Amino acid sequence: MEAVITTPERVKRKSGAGVFLSPAVIILLIWSLLPLVLTLWYSFQNYNLVDPTLKGFAGFSNYVYLLTDPDFLYALLNTVLLVLGVLVISVGGGILLAVLYDQDFWGRGIARVLVISPFFVMPTVSALLWKNLMLHPIYGVYSAFMRAIGLQPIDWLAHYPMQTVMMIVAWEWLPFAVLILLTAVQSLDHEQKEAARMDGAGPIARFRYIILPHLSRAITVVIMIETIYLLTVFAEISVTTSGGPGVASTNLAFLIFSRALQQFDIGGASAGGVIAIIIANVIAAFLVRAVARNLEA
Repeated sequence: MEAVITTPERVKRKSGAGVFLSPAVIILLIWSLLPLVLTLWYSFQNYNLVDPTLKGFAGFSNYVYLLTDPDFLYALLNTVLLVLGVLVISVGGGILLAVLYDQDFWGRGIARVLVISPFFVMPTVSALLWKNLMLHPIYGVYSAFMRAIGLQPIDWLAHYPMQTVMMIVAWEWLPFAVLILLTAVQSLDHEQKEAARMDGAGPIARFRYIILPHLSRAITVVIMIETIYLLTVFAEISVTTSGGPGVASTNLAFLIFSRALQQFDIGGASAGGVIAIIIANVIAAFLVRAVARNLEA
């Protein structure tokens, strides 16, 4: 017979567990809250790395200066465009590739490995690969192809910086979407698809009324995870365009870096970091609620 545990004994056990867990909880709180508190503190200070005399309480001047700076509005708009563009490409392409790779064809295993492999390439390496090997205006693969068909090569990073960064980031995140969505497609009951086919439903009808509704939860999860990470895209911009020309490819993360380590304005950069944290948390709250409603449906 199992021993009956009384209420006092349960309280003692929970108290003992709390004593053992408390060091880890305290370290985790310090690890996560201390940088946030320091960032918030510096955002209200006049703190410039090259001007030690500029110090003291700044009030909300760092926030006012940042929010009224045209570069901030450009960076915010570029961040939104980058996130939306990559989501459209990665989720849309991920759905199509997931449905395609669910079919039986020769070399399907190799094709699946190849389509997923870019996700494991580091962002810096991906950016260098696209900048020097694929998109270089003189000896890049795309330039050689355009010259072969009689066209003038394009300097993609100079003429289309934001679109180029978007393409690079989408290439990195498309495998993630394919991996999640392909798993969801494979969980669909094949008998249901076969029954629809026998009832006369064509490929488009089966995709629209059976496969796509089944993928709705997986799509929501992909959008949530990708959005959180896409708000912090930095390496691709730093390696390829450095935010330029001008601020044409500067997003919020690169603007904060520029203020901190190029203009040495720690106070202004901290204010930008606080604003970025607020924006990210607001977006994350909406996404988490959307995922929760989708999972409960």
